Amino acid sequence: MAVHPRRLQDPHAKSGSPSKHPMHKTKLSADDGRDKSVPDIDADPQRVRETRSVGLFRHFDNRRQVASYAGLAPTPWQSGSVDHEQGVSKAGNPRLRTTLIQLAWLWLRHQPQSSLAWWFKERVARNGGRHKKTTIVALARKLLVALWKYVTAGVVIEGAVMKTA
Repeated sequence: MAVHPRRLQDPHAKSGSPSKHPMHKTKLSADDGRDKSVPDIDADPQRVRETRSVGLFRHFDNRRQVASYAGLAPTPWQSGSVDHEQGVSKAGNPRLRTTLIQLAWLWLRHQPQSSLAWWFKERVARNGGRHKKTTIVALARKLLVALWKYVTAGVVIEGAVMKTA
């Protein structure tokens, strides 16, 4: 199968020059059978910088900011000598939070030998098999932070099985 050029002329650009926007939708030829509108993503570092400046990526300084963005940050309550945990804040992105909880369940199924899966199993066993839903939210937060560390610093999740592309 032949590779088709994936460039579209920018209507605001001078004639003959391709669009410089990193996520510019390109039209593919009708005969290749693929989606007719896919983002033109490049491995060029300059395009990655341009994409970040557009606002498609967010920068987080620490794991608390990442969890807060997803609405998975803990909300402690303290009054005098009383300390209570009120659950997660739910002030973040609800779609991301829901997706992460579903991902956590899938993580348990497909990565049973990872350290996160072992942590979950040990925690549920310690509670006598109760509180699975509460613990899966905690696992979702841990998984989000671990994936953030993998993406930003290249730290692989301990025990995770990686497949080559």
